[in-house]
Formats: sequence, structure tokens, C-alpha cells
Amino acid sequence: MSGVVRFVHLLAVGIWIGEIVFFSFVGAPAIFQVLERARAGDVTSAIFPRYYALGLGAGVVAALSAFVLAARAAAPGAWRAAAASLALGVVLTGVAGWHLTPRARALRPMLQTAPPGDPVHVEFARIHRWAVGLNAGTLAVALVGLGCAAAALRE
Repeated sequence: MSGVVRFVHLLAVGIWIGEIVFFSFVGAPAIFQVLERARAGDVTSAIFPRYYALGLGAGVVAALSAFVLAARAAAPGAWRAAAASLALGVVLTGVAGWHLTPRARALRPMLQTAPPGDPVHVEFARIHRWAVGLNAGTLAVALVGLGCAAAALRE
């Protein structure tokens, strides 16, 4: 049974990290390179609900499976560290997906008519910076969780 839980754990962490890396470094840059800014924003805005749902689902599975593995381990320290790190990533993903993204989506229609420097643009840029930061933080803690899992698997 522990072998199945380890497999599920590694699969969830791999999906989560892969999703973040692909979207951040391949998908979004390509979308913004090929499409004009407003249309690229429409496309990424359409992707975000699925992006955050997949990330949250994979993160929850990864964190819970790490907690299960910690409970079963003779030396649970590395699994506990993995679980804590991944749980933090779930929180960061939740904040970005269910707090910041709806706020950005509400501002998007106003961006087209607001002049540069308008408070709408300033607020959208602020939300975007936070979302990018949370995404980077999620990637960092997911990588830490993966490293802790690797250490635990060596034990």
C-alpha cells in the first residue's frame, strides 16, 4: 500500500510542478508573443480556472499523501517537511486562484477603455505582480517538497 501512496504522491507533485513550469515558461510567454496583449489576456484568463483547479487538486493530493507517508514512516521527518511545504503551496495556489484571479478578471473589461496610468491599470498590475509572486512561491515550495520526498525515499 505504501508503494501506491508513494506513486500517487510523486505523480501529484510531478503534475503540479510540470503545470507551473509549462505555463510560466512556455505557454504564457508563447501566447503573449503570438497574440496582441488584450487577446492574449483573454486566452490566459480562460486558462486560469483550470490551471488553478488542477494545481489545487494536485497540491492537495501531494500534501495529503505526504502526511500519510509521514504517519507510516519509521523516520517521518522528511515526509513531514514535504507535507508542510506542499501544504503551504496549496495555500498560495488557493489565494492566487480564488482571491486574486477573480479580482483581475473583474478589472479586465475596464482595461480596454481606461487610459494608461488610470487606477484600474495600477490595480491590475498590482494584482498581477502578486499572482506572479505567489506562482513563483508555489513553484519554490513544491520543489522543496519534491526534494524532501527524494530525501525520505532514500531512507
